Amino acid sequence: MAKEITPRIENYSQWYLDIVKKANLAENSAVRGSMVIKPYGYAIWEMIQQDLDRRFKETGHVNAYFPLFIPKSFLSKEAEHVEGFAKECAVVTHHRLKANPDGYGLIVDPDARLEEELIVRPTSETIIWNSYRDWIKSYRDLPILINQWANVVRWEMRTRPFLRTSEFLWQEGHTAHSTREEAVAEAEKIHSLYADFAESMMAMPVIKGVKSPSERFAGALETYSIEALMQDGKALQAGTSHFLGQNFAKAFDVKYLTDQNKEEFVWATSWGVSTRLIGGLIMTHSDDDGLVLPPKLAPIQVVIVPIPKPEEALLELAHKLSRILSSKGIRVKVDDDPKQRVGFKFAEYEMMGVPVRIGIGARDLEKGEIEVARRDTKEKFNMILDKADMLIPELLDQIQGNLLMTAKKYRQEMTTRVDDFETFKEVIDNKGGFISAHWDGSIETEEAIKDQTKATIRCIPLDAEAESGHCVYSGKPSNKRVLFAKAY
Repeated sequence: MAKEITPRIENYSQWYLDIVKKANLAENSAVRGSMVIKPYGYAIWEMIQQDLDRRFKETGHVNAYFPLFIPKSFLSKEAEHVEGFAKECAVVTHHRLKANPDGYGLIVDPDARLEEELIVRPTSETIIWNSYRDWIKSYRDLPILINQWANVVRWEMRTRPFLRTSEFLWQEGHTAHSTREEAVAEAEKIHSLYADFAESMMAMPVIKGVKSPSERFAGALETYSIEALMQDGKALQAGTSHFLGQNFAKAFDVKYLTDQNKEEFVWATSWGVSTRLIGGLIMTHSDDDGLVLPPKLAPIQVVIVPIPKPEEALLELAHKLSRILSSKGIRVKVDDDPKQRVGFKFAEYEMMGVPVRIGIGARDLEKGEIEVARRDTKEKFNMILDKADMLIPELLDQIQGNLLMTAKKYRQEMTTRVDDFETFKEVIDNKGGFISAHWDGSIETEEAIKDQTKATIRCIPLDAEAESGHCVYSGKPSNKRVLFAKAY
């Protein structure tokens, strides 16, 4: 029986929540704003994690792990950093519970108060740079190229699974360099790595750019971001890479001795992507029948369903085909569970976004054919069984390419060049999407536009060409366009 979901056009937010629930990706936990990532959702995260981890290691990075708890005093050492995260911090004040003297449950032991409160990490720059102070003495100790896979806590008031939760999973890179040029090159390298991952693996086209000063990461001199456009016309910041300059080195007194025997502060970067990418996958590709996954990140790329009943010959053929496709590196599942009807299985795998479904029935067996269904286009056709080992990998590549092409086409249709504020407001209110417009570079203008339209500067595109014009709001001179949008 098909699991109905709310149509996107009726209620996009509920459509998204329906897919998260009915595709068995995640569910709300007993802690407000936190989620349980279910096995299928976590399998998608593992696919993301494995590919990114490979890319990091191929570019010279290594993994480590740093503590979950950060002394409160550490956050206070970098002024912009503490200001940026102070309102989102979860704080540990005591280390013990005791029996309630009234006889019911437990209470916090007032005698177990910590000498210094601990922050549950919202990000790890401070705790890591405290360690780097001991690790770095000379130019011979540099660069340090470390990544960690971890969870972080940011006490969000308005939450939505994957997109914004009080606790989420991510990776965070933290690197130390001897020169400004090395650090900038590192930040730019990871920026490009994220963009390539988003497009080649997620089939999610992104705009590469830098953030405006007011949108930068707290404590960064430059924030590079990749910005994607979701099907409701809102933008999603899908990943960021930060050039931190010497701010954290100065805050934690991290110096090194140069080859000229001169003492200098270290240069830094940090960068990260999170389980928010799963939200991006859902909203970039899915439809009113459920989740749609790009083959490269699908935990199950092909499901084989014997029909109408799993007779011995059909089962044998299904498993033989599974072995053949598996030998090609394809992730295959044979669903020969006799307890579920074929129609239920078809609907279930459609909801789960499995890219290719193969049906094998008695008549197909006689003809030497299999029935193939594409999740992206809903197209169904027969395929010669003996050619499946060549045609199925080609089909998966076609689906991957089609998803990227469709998303790019949508983004192009939803990007509007605007030169006056009345048109700006009309586009934001009625069409949405990216607005390419001139900006005078002032925080005052940026805030005024945000207050009146809820649109923010998503990024200043790296490929933006010099173009003389006038700010869409103030009319002051401007030399390039930036991208505005409402965003998650």
